[in-house]
Amino acid sequence: MGRAVGNRRVFHVELIKPSHYDDDGYVVQWVKAWIPSNSLAVLYGLTLEAAEQRALGDDVTLRVNAYDETNTVIPVEQIIRRIRRAGGEGLVCMVGVQSNQFPRTMDMARQFRAAGIPVAIGGFHVSGCLAMLPEIPADLQEALDLGITLYAGELEGRFVDLLRAAHRGEMAPLYNYMDDLPSLDGQRMPYLPPKVARRYAPMPGTFDAGRGCPFLCSFCTIINVQGRKSRYRSPDDVERLLRTNLAHGIRHYFITDDNFARNRNWEAIFDRIAAVRQELGVKFNFTIQVDTMCHTLPGFVDKARKAGVSRVFIGLEAVNADNLKAANKKQNKIANYRDMLIAWQRKKVTTYCGYILGFPDDTPERIRADIETIKRELPLDILELFCLTPLPGSADHKALYEQGVPMREDMNAYDLEHVCTAHPRMSEQEWLGSYRDAWDSYYSMDHLETLMRRAAAFDRNPKRIMEIALEFYGCFRFEHVHPLQGGFIRRKVRRQRRPGLAIEHPLTFYPRRAVEATVTYSRLAAYALRVWLLYRRVRREMAERTEPYVDDAIRPHYEPAHADMPPAEAGQAPLPQRRAVGA
Repeated sequence: MGRAVGNRRVFHVELIKPSHYDDDGYVVQWVKAWIPSNSLAVLYGLTLEAAEQRALGDDVTLRVNAYDETNTVIPVEQIIRRIRRAGGEGLVCMVGVQSNQFPRTMDMARQFRAAGIPVAIGGFHVSGCLAMLPEIPADLQEALDLGITLYAGELEGRFVDLLRAAHRGEMAPLYNYMDDLPSLDGQRMPYLPPKVARRYAPMPGTFDAGRGCPFLCSFCTIINVQGRKSRYRSPDDVERLLRTNLAHGIRHYFITDDNFARNRNWEAIFDRIAAVRQELGVKFNFTIQVDTMCHTLPGFVDKARKAGVSRVFIGLEAVNADNLKAANKKQNKIANYRDMLIAWQRKKVTTYCGYILGFPDDTPERIRADIETIKRELPLDILELFCLTPLPGSADHKALYEQGVPMREDMNAYDLEHVCTAHPRMSEQEWLGSYRDAWDSYYSMDHLETLMRRAAAFDRNPKRIMEIALEFYGCFRFEHVHPLQGGFIRRKVRRQRRPGLAIEHPLTFYPRRAVEATVTYSRLAAYALRVWLLYRRVRREMAERTEPYVDDAIRPHYEPAHADMPPAEAGQAPLPQRRAVGA
């Protein structure tokens, strides 16, 4: 029996979004993380809904706590004591677990299971493996052997049943709903409570307006985990979330749809957000993910800007047609890249582009040439670089698995910045060297100057480029962590080190960590000063120019050197009229 509160018992739901280990075995964790977990927000919202419905009976109170380990030290012992005080009535849910997070997840899960606490694990690793592999892999089998429940699929419409089974002590070892994905219409919206949201910078909201993707990219897990049939939320759902979160001061949002441009409700959602912005006088702003053809949808870019879209992420992936073909990314038309990017630049929207290194035809020389092509001929702002990784749940992983091709057994390395399988034309050292060199090349001081001048040419403040360099390249260069795992001020907890690695003595760990942090942030500060001085110079020089700035990426009628790149549209002048920068 759970501990009574009045005449009611308490059932605890503990939601944990795990992080993963760095190369030294310490949990990747920050004082403030950058990217919120939508999976955590989804589960929190569904738990609140279950509590409101008194899903476990009128005599049971549901209490929920949520933790994102990227910005929070998980209080494992405290959670164990809390559930034990409730007579063992509780459930620990490991939420949205990606492949690189599975080892860390299991290390925490073992502690809970040793204390007799029920644990369920869901997310892309479990769902992807069960969707694509002919048999349960060893790491998932180990979880089952420990009495951990595995959940594949989505929880809308099913979470109450899971909670009831946990309350009765009758959870099944495995739930697999990969062939029965729920509709999103009318479902509870994702929600992060303010105490959780405040641990991110800036304090964000997050939601998925749709799930699923119709394309067939071989490296992608979305199509095999969320399905190729798209499902959507309504504009009414989105408006309710905006109004609810505004009471907590949340104005910044990350819409996690893999491709918002393929959401059939995109126009209605943009129009509704714009109307709410006008009605309330609130400047909501959004980051969305789109494809390279989004600008061809009539009104998409204009309406996105009116709704407050300030950043877009685009899966560019490659500038080489052979690489796109190898990835089965047929929807990317290289001839549209420049027009698409200029369309966003004209609306003063920051562009993030993902770029993958390690396709079968790649060599160090070819990678260097392609990066130079991007720098010279594409007017994008942020380039995020990734190593091609056979993620469990992708067609690439399934093919290698079935062919018996060796892949790294340690899932912790499947974070898109480590090499996980052999390459036909590069050694691991050459591949990783090309990856590091590509970051250094794109974010070189010379190219940052070009990016700042392009921003000013489109009447944008080049200060944004300075901020991008510090955030993205600074995280890679000085913290040695990919920016998608980044945050402000790295935290390392001495005792939270991967099993098998020594726990350092306090007299060794803390002095070493103090020196490490001092060196890291001194170098970052020196780099920041260099970039700030560059920004000041470019801002001054651009304000004094009498002629518009042009380069090959934004020059009208430019004939590109790269055979796959198109000329700018005839008769178009990509450059707006110049006025004072930053006005």
